[in-house]
This record gives sequence, structure tokens and C-alpha cells, in this order.
Amino acid sequence: DFTEMMRALGYPRLISMENFHTPNFMLVSEVLLWLVKRYEPQTDIPPDVETEQDRVFFIKAVAQFMATKAHIKLNTKKLYQADGYAVKELLKVTSVLYGAMNTKGVERADVSEEDSSKFKFDLGSKIADLKAARQLASEITSKGASLYDLLGKEVELREARTESIARPLEINEAEKMMKIAIDCVLEQVQKTKDMLSNVALDEANLEVKIEKRKLELERSQKRLQTLQSVRPAFMDEYEKIEEQLQKQYSSYLEKFRNLTYMEQLLDDHRRTEQEMFEEAANMLRLMQNRLKEEEQHLLKSGNNDDSDLEIQEDEGSDSEVEDRQIMKQRTTTETLLQG
Repeated sequence: DFTEMMRALGYPRLISMENFHTPNFMLVSEVLLWLVKRYEPQTDIPPDVETEQDRVFFIKAVAQFMATKAHIKLNTKKLYQADGYAVKELLKVTSVLYGAMNTKGVERADVSEEDSSKFKFDLGSKIADLKAARQLASEITSKGASLYDLLGKEVELREARTESIARPLEINEAEKMMKIAIDCVLEQVQKTKDMLSNVALDEANLEVKIEKRKLELERSQKRLQTLQSVRPAFMDEYEKIEEQLQKQYSSYLEKFRNLTYMEQLLDDHRRTEQEMFEEAANMLRLMQNRLKEEEQHLLKSGNNDDSDLEIQEDEGSDSEVEDRQIMKQRTTTETLLQG
């Protein structure tokens, strides 16, 4: 149906449903733009559909145009899919144009591109008539339903109507009913008069209250002006205290900055001392290891040389010197460790 309608409307290309088995946004945008131009040639909708943002803007513009001009609600999500679901949305617009063409008796089966460009169908001028026709149709249906209900009650109403007509008219009863109605009307009139008099009293009371409020407002305004013009006694002291507070605040800021700077310096000093302590501990550890190795070496050399007395005496003297050196080294290491 869609392809036949497009061919009848004079679309220059041949369209088949196989084109919409896969999403084909370019074809959908081309068809939409052609239908919009066919509906109203003076429209200005940008045909750019290169980027995603341009496509979204194009779909929104077309849907808004159809909703405002032709009162056709299009599903933008299905149009953006550009598949078989989009054909159903396109069919809404094509069916309107095809029906309008058939009502005017226009046959466009074999129209060329030039003839299709010359074709102008303006439905905007008929929208008011269409709304009026819809309103009249709804009124006709509602009136017909009410008339049908009343005709259904005609059997019962006919009997009551014939009884009331056949009954003789009594003047006394009619006079009584009229008097009762007149009394009701007079009572309502008296109520309205009482209400009007009460309204006048309320209005007078409200005017008196308004005058009192105005006088109070004037007195309060005058008092406010006098208070604003008079300088309070504590204002001088307040200004002095405010100046002192400003000075104290500036000194506080300066001291706070100095304190933070000194704390930073102290942290840096402690960090450097810690690094120096670690380096000294590493040096002492290396010296201890070196002294232990030298002691072991001296002990081994002392045990291996015990052959002659002279040599022993010489070695004894040498060993005494070495023992003194070792003691000195031990004392120095102990003092370092204590430090």
C-alpha cells in the first residue's frame, strides 16, 4: 500500500519494501522531506542528515511540523529506526495526502518529476473547517445518544402526560401553589436584602479598620525615621572595638602564617636529622663488622706462630702492641655507640 500510494502521489523513485528490511535512514529522510514539501512547499526544513545530531534535529522538525500543521502524531523513535516500523509512520502522512488527492479527483499514476514539482496541495487553509466538522460530528453523536435515551422513556412519559392532561384543573389548588411560590420568592428577596445590608455594614467596619491601620503605619514610619536619624550612644565604642578586632585579626593571620612556616621548617629539620641518624647507624654497623673481621684475623695469626722463644718474645711484644691497638679501637667504638 505504501509503495502504491507513493507511486500515485508521484514520487520520482521506485520504492519496494525490500529497501526497508535493513535500516535505511537516507531513504526515509528523503521520503519525509518530499512528503513535507508536497504537503506545504514553503516549509524550510534543513535536509542535512550527515551526523547523529543532524538526524535527530531533522526527525524532530518533521514530527513537529506534522503535529502542528496536519495534526498527525508521528513516533520519532520508529522513524529514527528507518526500517519496517518507520514505514507505518510514513503511511500516516501518505494516506492523508492520498485521500485528499482522491477527494479532489486527481489521478497521478504516471506523473513525471516536472509535473510532481508543479503539484501543490495546500491543506493548511482547511484545518479550521476540519476542526469545525469534527466538533459538529461530536455534538451530533452526543445529541443523538440523548435523543435515543429520551425516546426510550417515551412510553412511561406518555402515560403520565395523558393523565395530567385528562385531569381537570382546580383553581383553588393552582392558587395555593402560586401563593406558595410567591412566598418562596419573597423570602429569597428578603434574604438577599439582609445579605446586602450585612455587606454594607461589613464594608463600613473594614473601612474603619483600614483607616486605623493607615494611622498606625504612618506613626511607625515616623518612628523609624527618627530612629534612623538618631545616632546610638554605643556606636563610637562599637567602631573602636571593630577597629581593634580588625588589627587583632591581621596579627592573628600573620602569626598563623609564621607558625605554619616554622612547623614546616621543624619537620624538614627532623627529617634531615633522621636521615643523618640512619647514616651514622649504618656507618657504625659497617665499622663493627670490620673490627670483628680484624679481631678474627689477628686471633688466627696469633695461634699459628708458636715455634721459638725469641720469636715468642718478639711476638709477645708485638702481641702486646696489637692488644693495645685493639683496646683503643674497642674504646672508640664504645664511645661512638654511647654517643
